[in-house]
Amino acid sequence: MTTMTRSSEPQAENQQVAAGVFAPRQLLDSVPDALRKLHPRHQVRNPVMFVVWVGSVLVTVFAVAEPSVFTVAVAVWLWFTVLFANLAEAVAEGRGKAQAESLRRTKKDAVARRIREDGTEELVPGADLRVDDLVVVEAGEVIPGDGDVVAGIATVDESAITGESAPVIRESGGDRSAVTGGTTVLSDRVEVRITAKPGETFVDRMIALVEGAQRQKTPNEIALTILLSTLTIVFLLAVVALQPFAVYSGGEQSVVVLTALLVCLIPTTIGALLSAIGIAGMDRLVQRNVLATSGRAVEAAGDVNTLLLDKTGTITWGNRRATGFIPVGGTSMDALVDAARLSSLADGTPEGRSIVELCVTGYGRAAEATDHEKTGEAVPFTAQTRMSGIDLGGREVRKGAASGFVLTEQTREIVDEISADGGTPLVVAESTGGDHTVLGVIRLSDVVKPGMKERFAELRAMGIRTVMVTGDNPLTAKAIAAEAGVDDHLAEAKPEDKLALIRHEQEGGRLVAMTGDGTNDAPALAQSDVGVAMNTGTSAAKEAGNMVDLDSDPTKLIEIVRIGKQLLITRGALTTFSVANDLAKYFAILPAMFAAIHPQLGGLNVMGLHSPNSAILSAVVFNALIIVVLIPLALRGVRYRPSSASALLRRNLLVYGVGGVVTPFAGIWLIDLLVRLIPGIG
Repeated sequence: MTTMTRSSEPQAENQQVAAGVFAPRQLLDSVPDALRKLHPRHQVRNPVMFVVWVGSVLVTVFAVAEPSVFTVAVAVWLWFTVLFANLAEAVAEGRGKAQAESLRRTKKDAVARRIREDGTEELVPGADLRVDDLVVVEAGEVIPGDGDVVAGIATVDESAITGESAPVIRESGGDRSAVTGGTTVLSDRVEVRITAKPGETFVDRMIALVEGAQRQKTPNEIALTILLSTLTIVFLLAVVALQPFAVYSGGEQSVVVLTALLVCLIPTTIGALLSAIGIAGMDRLVQRNVLATSGRAVEAAGDVNTLLLDKTGTITWGNRRATGFIPVGGTSMDALVDAARLSSLADGTPEGRSIVELCVTGYGRAAEATDHEKTGEAVPFTAQTRMSGIDLGGREVRKGAASGFVLTEQTREIVDEISADGGTPLVVAESTGGDHTVLGVIRLSDVVKPGMKERFAELRAMGIRTVMVTGDNPLTAKAIAAEAGVDDHLAEAKPEDKLALIRHEQEGGRLVAMTGDGTNDAPALAQSDVGVAMNTGTSAAKEAGNMVDLDSDPTKLIEIVRIGKQLLITRGALTTFSVANDLAKYFAILPAMFAAIHPQLGGLNVMGLHSPNSAILSAVVFNALIIVVLIPLALRGVRYRPSSASALLRRNLLVYGVGGVVTPFAGIWLIDLLVRLIPGIG
């Protein structure tokens, strides 16, 4: 897929959000949609542009009834103003429709191998599957519907969804169990429990989101629309008030002139671009393989005060892996390795599998359980006991957190040393009828990703507080937090602890963002203002969050915050430009309009505009063209560089405030040089 690609690494290195993709041809391709949007039912949704539409109709009536070069020209350019406003929205929506069409092509009708209650299989169409149905998928087969892997492990091709060509691992018993309908199993065999009804799959929801046909305005957009509507009413009253003064002075203005003046003064620039800015903000997320369920979530990302980040996979590389065995109390290395392997054979967690792998690769042990070992009774890991193991012929072997065992002074020192170094200790113990005897300690290690300290320093400069959340013990958590450079950390965090932390932050008026992929993350994701669920995670997590990261990269939350800030800055910058632009047009054309009545105003006609008619027409033409000029900026977004709010405000006022004042004077003057050459303008 060409519409959904990974964000480039240089972006992260440059610590800025680059502009989105824009091609000039998109303007031409969107003209038919822009013409269809001229219908009054569409125009009435935008109060500012509806006033322009009404003015266009009114001037067109006068152009037909009493045709003149000036009246016809004003009517044509007023319609261009409405058309260009529609064009901005049509281009933004067009990119979403192209992405939706690309996603539709990924949908495949698959035949499912459904497992009956008696364990036999039956072939059924994928459309006939229901929630909780169990299906088998083997190498070369298409996964028939969204679900969770409940048995087995397989490599899956998800390139049609994520744009990433490399296959991914999907397995049971972890947070990488979710699979998406329409993707293809490349190797091995898995059993999948269906979690979505036909027509309500993840791809179906993706299509609806990126198509954005029924996009609702965000609270900020609604507030800004009310402000723009108020300004429109103010300028309407101001223009209406000009007529009595003009009559009194003996220079009555025509309805065409007053209508054109009104259109030039109301905030048409931001009114025309407001919808496109919101659509483009969500589109920039889609370009980075993130789907937001609403524009509200994107805006909230820009206002986030606190980031909650899981340690594993976000700040560190991923699953902790066994990196060493440390015997205690005279236990031999062979005895410790044998016990560690035995207690991990039935442990399906990534840590358990890494212990077996270390025993195989480092100490030459067998990867599979022997027939004798298979007769043992596995003791699965639970969050309550925090240990796992096996009971075999009166022998009990256990491994787990140090808190579950009685430790000697030697063992306690080893455990504390591993924890202080940022590792995770697992104690291995054995019993043959009495108390458990500790044999040694397994070191599990995780590594902080490069560049994380710099990223957190950048967020701190932006006024964002970072909190690392981990299930590790306090010593391990403190060591990793210090190495990564986060502001705070929460150790031994349970789901209710995450939820309590989020609520505590929100009680202080702060907005909170977090990532998650497991079912236990669902409550916290739902409570967060910005909840980013990993596509590899469970269905519960994806349902609870208001964003889904198709690449399942937890560090992308940092970039999501930047994109949200870019959306807010773009809207603020163009609003500043629009308001300054309107005021500048007011002082640019009024002296030329009334200089004939009040010659003393001629001194204010600093641009030397040719005549009242040429001034009005030049302003109308400029008012339309500036919308087209700003469409690429609205769609790409203003380039965002992390800095303080005061610095951003100064830059906004300097570039877009001053620019909004200067541009109309220069633009109207240049257009007037051409307009004065048209016969009949006057």
